[in-house]
Amino acid sequence: MGRRKFGFSAPAAAANLTPYVEHYWIVSWDLRGQEPYEQRVLPYPAVNVTFKPGRCRIAGVVTGPFRETLEGTGRVFGVRFRPGGFRPFLGAPVSTITGRYVPVETVFGDGLAEQILEADDQAAVRVMDALLTDRAPDRPSPAAELAAAVVARAAEDTGITRVDDLAREFSVGVRQLQRLCGDYVGVSPKWVIRRARLHEASDRIQAGTPVDLGALAADLGYSDQAHLTRDFTAMVGVPPASYRKAQV
Repeated sequence: MGRRKFGFSAPAAAANLTPYVEHYWIVSWDLRGQEPYEQRVLPYPAVNVTFKPGRCRIAGVVTGPFRETLEGTGRVFGVRFRPGGFRPFLGAPVSTITGRYVPVETVFGDGLAEQILEADDQAAVRVMDALLTDRAPDRPSPAAELAAAVVARAAEDTGITRVDDLAREFSVGVRQLQRLCGDYVGVSPKWVIRRARLHEASDRIQAGTPVDLGALAADLGYSDQAHLTRDFTAMVGVPPASYRKAQV
């Protein structure tokens, strides 16, 4: 449904920025003569920097439901950082901006927002490539690499449902893992695991085949369907059944 309301592209960043930047992203829309459209975005453990007229900001990890209303005509240029990838640019624990929006100027200085807003898509990519290349370390720290690996592992292995499981995978203590995730990712390892399992639930619900929510809850390590429903509703904003109907 959403793709019929807006255009989306995800240009790659320069190769040397791969350890830090997942990709750039561009959303454009023309809804003149139509009702505003509300897009639900599932939270992900990553920092985004977004450029939109009148609203250029750094978005720390969003820990609850997030909605964006599109109306009229417009464009947003964004930078999605890898988990752990924003830490060297921020120069502080990523947890300090979790759930917050910070003006672009506080990290990247004056002038960047104007450059991006005035540039076309390709020029905006070149501006960000140059700026981030100038500021990025030659290589990520071992802690940043570990943080990225932890998030990736939680996402790919649906059998990981507890922080103890994740700590054991990487041969670290639970407290060490908690400190690492707070500093480099911005959220707790428990949140990372929970988010990964709920994204798995979302993917299965959107797959188009009937889903037994009780069986899905068991597969994802929930005690029962009610527990899954509570977590899903808290993070997505609607219960699984309603979310499934909205995808039809």
